Order: sequence, then structure tokens, then C-alpha cells
Amino acid sequence: MLPEQQHIIITCLQRAVASVLPEATPTLVLERPKVAAHGDLATNVAMQLAKPAKRNPRELAQAIVDALMADPQATALIAAAELAGPGFINFRLTHAARCAVLPLIAKQAGAFGRAPRKQQKVLVEFVSANPTGPLHVGHARQAALGDALCRLFDASGFEVSREFYYNDAGNQIHNLAISVQARGRGLDPSSDAYPADGYKGDYILDVAQDFVARKTVSASDGEPVLANGDLEDLDNIRRFAVTYLRREQDLDLQAFGLAFDNYYLESSLYTSGRVEDTVNKLVASGHTYEHEGALWLRTTELGTGDDKDRVMRKSEGGYTYFVPDVAYHVTKWERGFTRAINIQGSDHHGTVARVRAGLQALDLGIPGDYPLYILHKMVKVVRGGEEVKISKRAGSYVTLHDLIDWVGRDAVRFFLIQRRADTEFVFDVDLARSQSEENPVYYIQYAHARICSMLSQSGVGPAQREAALADCLTAPTELALMQRLAEFPALVIQAAQELSPHLVAFWLRDCAADFHSWYNAERVLVDDVSLRHARLKLADATRQVLCNGLELLGVSAPQRM
Repeated sequence: MLPEQQHIIITCLQRAVASVLPEATPTLVLERPKVAAHGDLATNVAMQLAKPAKRNPRELAQAIVDALMADPQATALIAAAELAGPGFINFRLTHAARCAVLPLIAKQAGAFGRAPRKQQKVLVEFVSANPTGPLHVGHARQAALGDALCRLFDASGFEVSREFYYNDAGNQIHNLAISVQARGRGLDPSSDAYPADGYKGDYILDVAQDFVARKTVSASDGEPVLANGDLEDLDNIRRFAVTYLRREQDLDLQAFGLAFDNYYLESSLYTSGRVEDTVNKLVASGHTYEHEGALWLRTTELGTGDDKDRVMRKSEGGYTYFVPDVAYHVTKWERGFTRAINIQGSDHHGTVARVRAGLQALDLGIPGDYPLYILHKMVKVVRGGEEVKISKRAGSYVTLHDLIDWVGRDAVRFFLIQRRADTEFVFDVDLARSQSEENPVYYIQYAHARICSMLSQSGVGPAQREAALADCLTAPTELALMQRLAEFPALVIQAAQELSPHLVAFWLRDCAADFHSWYNAERVLVDDVSLRHARLKLADATRQVLCNGLELLGVSAPQRM
């Protein structure tokens, strides 16, 4: 049912409970019964209150029902209230309440499911790949999850910022530079003289050749870098290679339909003095100590669940990787993002407690669970029944570019969103390419395209559909489909609150199934004009909500397939 209707019923229930048990303060929750025949909604409020009130739960439930059904505001929405089991109350909605979703969808169109704007900011950091090679399938999962989550927060009324954090400092960048230098000198990755920790994909040769050719490259938010062609100038090689690969990543993300609001460079934390300043403040906080020439943070004493203290500054003088992460998250807080979410691979699990401990040690008023983390499992790619591990370009892993080439952007996005982030996932390339009911994105898009074709062939215009009354929509499949559509606004809020874009993918599959069941059970273009127009109104509403749901996942809603 619609959120507004649910709010009214809960308010009526509160009044009914208060009339029976004036001192009671129940937690009122309405749920959809697992068995559709039991009704449209259910509550366990009588069972919840029976023991403290020393009342028989069924007797108490009947008293609540009697008070509720004496309320005209309640009976405008509730056709019947029935007792079940030890004290459940099941509700059946009026036909008018079921049908109210259709004129609302027609009125709100693309805004159906979107909440009013809030004065709340949220920062979502995701992908954040090292600029040392192409984006791999793990980055692709982050891209799909992060962008969908941002769309959900936007639909829920938040002011959303997408941020990409570039790890452009440290040993990996040095290894990139010496790899390009080696390829520029003609060394093959199989050579004993090639750097032991060097990168070996074909893309390194591309970078080296363009460096020697003295080309100029620029990334989305930086100054152009001119290669001087001098293979002895490791600093120029490093700057050119980083910018070159950042540009390559930008192009892959553009092909994925993803743009970021801000790019933050790890190197800027050092050049601006933020890392040093953060370390000094941590020392001043009293939560650090020196041991064997290294500087340690007492993370075990800061309530974030770390199992041992952590080194901040190594004995040779370099900082461990979590120190700039702490400095970076201070900038998020200072920029007004009181809510921040990081999407990272599950291999970053150890980072969570350390970063939060550093933030707590600074005593800036930052909540203990800041930032929130979504840690996703990696993806196994299967093609032709066999796991794919090698990319021609990257050398050792499947890239985002590979996936888009094989199955298209829509399938990549949907498949990488359709499972919980913390579960293992097999990306079946053949399934993603198939035009069958087993392919969920095809199944959903086909439902949308079928409705578009139906509306086009009907010869009935939007004004006629909107004017149609839904009173004649009484078939079980019609009632089920309208109930499904009414769930959508609450679903959007739930998926955002639970950081679970996969809920939208599940819902879309269920909605498409409800549509196909209705379409197969009932003729739409019947002779009865009123019924024909009403059914076209239901079809158009379904089309609109499918479109709105696919938009939340960054997936297109084609009119023809």
C-alpha cells in the first residue's frame, strides 16, 4: 500500500489501542502476510501488548479491532479486519484504497517513488582504484553498487556527492613508473631484468610507447601532462603514467554511464601537510606511543573493535597506509558530510576499525561508526561454462571494459547489483547475453517494451487512460499488480536506509512477473471501453514504475526489443 495510506492506518491503530489500553506505548508495524489469502496487511500489536496488560491476546485483538472499525478514517481504507492465530490482526483494504495508486502514478510520473528534498548531505566514495591499470570486475561491482546507492539517496531526498579517491602515492605508483620505464627500454615482462613487482599487462607497453612518442595526456580534473620521452626521468614517467591511466579509467567509467562529482588525490594530503598535521594532533591527543623506533596508535583503547594497536609511522620514517586514510576522512567531516559511506572490497576489512579509531582519537565529535562501510565480495566471471581469469589487455584479470564489450552496460549494471554486496557472485556472461526469462534484466526490460507496444497499438491516448476509473479492475492478478506498484515508494526508502540496491533489482523482477501473470490471464484490449481504458491505465502505470525502478539502477527502459 502507499506510504500515506499506511501512515493513516497506523495513526488509526494508535487511537484504537489508546482507547483500549490508555497507558500502552506499542511499536506499531504493518507487514504484508506471507500468504496472500490472509489479507493485505497484518499487525501483531495485540500479542505485543497482551502479556504486560495481562490480557488474553485474542480478546485484546478483538477489542482493538472493534475500536478501529468504529473509526471512519480507518474504514475508508480497511474493508475488513480479521483475527488469526494467537492474536494476529489481518486487514483487507477497500477496493478504492487498492486503486488509489493508479491516479497517483499518473500524476507524479517520473517523480513517483521520490521523497521531498532534505537538508542532509551524504558522501559516497567508491571505485577509488589505484591508477596503475584498467578497472577490473571488482571495481565494476563497486561502480554499479555506488552509483545505484547514490541514485537511491537522491530519490530519498538527500544531497548526494559521488567521490573517487585516487591512491596516487606509495610503492604501487613507483612500481608503475619503473614498469613503464622497463617497457620503454624494450624489456619484456618475462625477462629476468624486468622489475620483480612490475605490472605486466599490455597496457604498460601502450603507456611506454606514448611516453617515448612524447604525447600529452590529461585526466578529467587535472592539468595536462607532457611526456618528455626521457626514460631516465622517472618523475616525468610517473606523472605521465598516472595521468594516462586515470584517463583510461575515466573513459571506462563514461562508457558505464558514471560521472563523479569530485576526485580526491591521496598525494594532496601529503603536499598540503594534512597527513603531518593529523599525525601531530594524534600525538597531542595522548593516544600514541613510541616502541622500537615506530610510532603507534592505541587503537585497542578507542572502542572501535581493533584487536591490537597499529603502527602509524614505521621505524624508517614512512607512514602506514591507514594514516592518510584518517586525514582524508577528516576532510570529509570538515566539508560538512556528517554521513559518509565507503564502498570497498572485503579485503579492506581491517581498515575499518583503524580509520574509525584514528577519527575517535582526534576528538572532533565524529560518531564512532563514521564512516559507514559496504564491503563487497569479489566476482567470478564465467563464460562458456568456464571461469574467465585473463584479460587480453590487463593480463591477469577481467576488466570493466571486457564486461561492457561482452554483454552491454545495462546487463553489467543489473547483474552486479542483483545480489547483496557481501555475498559471492558468479557473473554468467552467457546468461547476461541471453534473451530469455532466465535473464532478469531482459525479462524486466521486455515487460516495459511489451507495455509500450501495447499502448501504441491501442490507439488510446494518455488523456483517455488518465480519465478511466479503476473500479472495474477486480481480477486477482490486477489487484496483485496494483499492490506491487503501491510498494515502490517504501521500497526506495528501505533500499537507501539499508544500503541495499539489490532490493530494487528483486522488486523489479517481482513486478515484471506480476505484470506478465496479469497480461497472460486477462485480455487488455477488450470490447468493453471502460474496462479496456482501465486496463491500459494499469499497464501504463506499470510501465512508468518499471522505468522509475530501472532508472534507480542506471539501467535503460527500452520501448522496443
